[in-house]
Amino acid sequence: MAQSKYEEKMDKTISVLVNQFATIRAGRANAAVLDRITIEYYGAKTPINAVATISTPDPRTLMIQPWDTSVLKDIEKAIQASDLGINPTNDGKVIRLVFPQLTEERRRELTKQIKKYGEDAKVALRNIRREALDDYKNQKKKSEITEDDFKMLEKEIQELLDNKIKEVDKQVEIKEKELLSL
Repeated sequence: MAQSKYEEKMDKTISVLVNQFATIRAGRANAAVLDRITIEYYGAKTPINAVATISTPDPRTLMIQPWDTSVLKDIEKAIQASDLGINPTNDGKVIRLVFPQLTEERRRELTKQIKKYGEDAKVALRNIRREALDDYKNQKKKSEITEDDFKMLEKEIQELLDNKIKEVDKQVEIKEKELLSL
């Protein structure tokens, strides 16, 4: 019935989690770490990748080459102000970000952060289940569905939740392996 609506919400929650994981830098240069960083460009908050070409000349370096060199300073300031923890080098034409090798301590911190994101996603999934159950209870109260329908829907939404939580655990495990294998 309305199962697909809740499944869609749960899928969105998981895709948000995967996007969060992409922004965690794992010692390798990855342009996704810049996705959250914006600059003021002609009066609007604009992501860096909308005003510059981002390339990876080697596995540990990101090179940001703006189409309009007047924004170099803004990009540099935005990166310094972010939680990236990398100092950009500006040569007047391009900005280079050199990703240092991760220390064991930093890997542990990032692993904790990944687990926290995973837990947040699970909480969001459980909230979607609660929302679905509330919806089904209201339908039962209004006699739109029977007690048997309610029990069946309750079981289906629980199975859906269990599967999505397994998916979250799998994503967390994949990201942890990526971090610890560098």
